[in-house]
Amino acid sequence: MFETDFLTPDSTSKAAFRRLVKEAAEIVCEALPKNSFSGKTPAELRHLIPEDFLCENAESCDVIAATLKSIISNSISVGHPNTIAHLHCPPLLPSLAAEVVISALNQSMDSFDQAPAATIIEQQLVQWLCREVGFPNSADGTFTTGGSQSNYMGLLLARDACVNKHWNWSVRKSGLPPKARLARIFCSEVAHFTVEKSAGQLGLGTEAVVRIEVDEQFRMRPAALNESLRNAVAEGLRPMAVVATAGTTDFGSFDPLNELAAIASEYGAWLHVDAAYGGALLFSPHHRNKLTGIELADSLTIDFHKLFWQPIPCGAFLLRDARHFEAIKLHADYLNPELHEEEGIPNLVTTSLLTSRRFDALKLWISFQSLGRKRLAAMIDRTIALARQAAAAIRKQPSLEIIAEPQLSTVVFRYLPSAPHDSNLLNARLRQTLFSEGIAVVGHTRVRNMQCLKFTCMNPATSDEQIEMLIGIIVERGKRLESGN
Repeated sequence: MFETDFLTPDSTSKAAFRRLVKEAAEIVCEALPKNSFSGKTPAELRHLIPEDFLCENAESCDVIAATLKSIISNSISVGHPNTIAHLHCPPLLPSLAAEVVISALNQSMDSFDQAPAATIIEQQLVQWLCREVGFPNSADGTFTTGGSQSNYMGLLLARDACVNKHWNWSVRKSGLPPKARLARIFCSEVAHFTVEKSAGQLGLGTEAVVRIEVDEQFRMRPAALNESLRNAVAEGLRPMAVVATAGTTDFGSFDPLNELAAIASEYGAWLHVDAAYGGALLFSPHHRNKLTGIELADSLTIDFHKLFWQPIPCGAFLLRDARHFEAIKLHADYLNPELHEEEGIPNLVTTSLLTSRRFDALKLWISFQSLGRKRLAAMIDRTIALARQAAAAIRKQPSLEIIAEPQLSTVVFRYLPSAPHDSNLLNARLRQTLFSEGIAVVGHTRVRNMQCLKFTCMNPATSDEQIEMLIGIIVERGKRLESGN
């Protein structure tokens, strides 16, 4: 007979479930690397993984525990103060507890009869988020896997609205019309790469994206946008969308949303705001003013697996006018029949690009309950203060140079060799050395053709002293590389 303790907990398997969850938590706590990373190379990691993933008979608990420990000990420790490269946060403990519940329930958010309470929770949480942004009552949204999916959704709906307005054409029914090649998307030169990625996937091509110059703080220049739009119209092109960024990946810069909204409106372009990173400032009374004008967006990206400290994935796409969701709505008799709409039964598949989807709203809600508004604001503010402290400490080092003043929680800088060196190569080697030795996971990017290092401060528990210690290590390793050691 099949062993029921391998299935979802019920009256016969609750004890097994409790035991497995407890043991998994203990293994994670025991095996987490003491440094940012073990330093193992791809070849060394491949050697640890067996070629056959499905053995003939079940392995013992000890073998499985050893496998898990090996994986964990060779992973990045996202909570370590020297893990400071990406928009990759240490998750809140309440959200990890909620993840257990989400996985155990294993509900899919596409239809009400699969996730009744979860559907209502997500609906109400989305509506609450829309109110926090300042959207009108016509707004709606959906939870997503993150910024890439949300940005894609914004440009998908913008594309269909543009094609319908200019050529009275339904893309869903008839595909792209020939004149869709005239559509253009405008964004800053430091906007997220998913703008081009989405344009390519939407059949518009990456050449449909027009990059607009930025100012000295890496914010889109409204005058440059206005000129580019004017030129596009003069050439017979159709401004489809303006993508404004609220918190760029490298610099944390915020485009001037009020001004960009006015320009987009003048040219009849959809305004999508990518606030995947900076959207958290909605909940910071000290810094919320950087988002002034966000309420004017037609659509909005916001991520919770960044400065809300949620486990990946957890994001949201918010839409100013829910009627635009009609562009992606389809009905299936076995899932969301039209009769359900008439009866007031909500099936969230009608507002999502995905069918099977996790109940990620739960972990955000549980985290909000556990933190409260004041503590969440304090955590957000602390990461911003940490970046400023890091910049101040970098300025004190003659061998380091700040490239951009922190605007959110990132710091871009570079090591300056004292003797003639290929500084780009030296900075690349410096970062790789720190990673390969398991000392730190530091970010990297290129600015004005200069290879740079980057801190992305995502851990509010990191102290000023720990940041200063890491900066000291970077200087020491840089000098060692300069000397050939």
